[in-house]
Amino acid sequence: MSALLTAVRSLLFLCGCHICFAGANRPAAPVNVSVTHLRAHSAMVSWNVPEGEAVIGYAVSQQRQDGLTQRFIREVNTTSRACVLWDLDENTDYIIQVQSIGLHGESQASKRVHFRTLEKTDHFQSNMMAQGDPSVEGLDISRHLQTGEMLIIMTVLLMWAAVIALFCRQYDIIKDNDSNNHSKEKTKPLSVYNTPDYHSGSLIGSKLQRTASSVSIIKV
Repeated sequence: MSALLTAVRSLLFLCGCHICFAGANRPAAPVNVSVTHLRAHSAMVSWNVPEGEAVIGYAVSQQRQDGLTQRFIREVNTTSRACVLWDLDENTDYIIQVQSIGLHGESQASKRVHFRTLEKTDHFQSNMMAQGDPSVEGLDISRHLQTGEMLIIMTVLLMWAAVIALFCRQYDIIKDNDSNNHSKEKTKPLSVYNTPDYHSGSLIGSKLQRTASSVSIIKV
């Protein structure tokens, strides 16, 4: 019985040491979490990582204050210290928390940060006031890139359509020219029948006269 208790105690000790070792190697929670560039349907979350922490990613927990919707954003193999939140509801309260991801697990969640999205009218006013701000303009980079890619694709498709239309037109012209040449070649031998001999019938009459004159009658 004592041997069994000793084995259980050893196992618990090892598990506790493993948990303590893993917890010691986990990174510290992010600090200075803030929300900027508020809009009607988007916002930017930024944070700092304590010095000396080996961080390979982050995890952002986003939740409406009324608890209706929740989103968990996880990104690894990155040194980014900011994240853009999209598809938010306008004029709505949200709560976010950030965790650092290390080689041996995730850190504790940061302090909870509350923010409220703007209304559409406030969104348009903030756009007018923030013109020329590179950080604010960076929020729309992906959208501008998508619009530019669509314009390039549409331009290429239009060019291909124009080339195909031009080729079809040239093909029709060449085909019409070939058909006209074939029709002329077929009608050309008919001009032989328009010679004076065939037209007046004199050639036929002369042949009949020569045949008649060559026949002689012999009486017995």
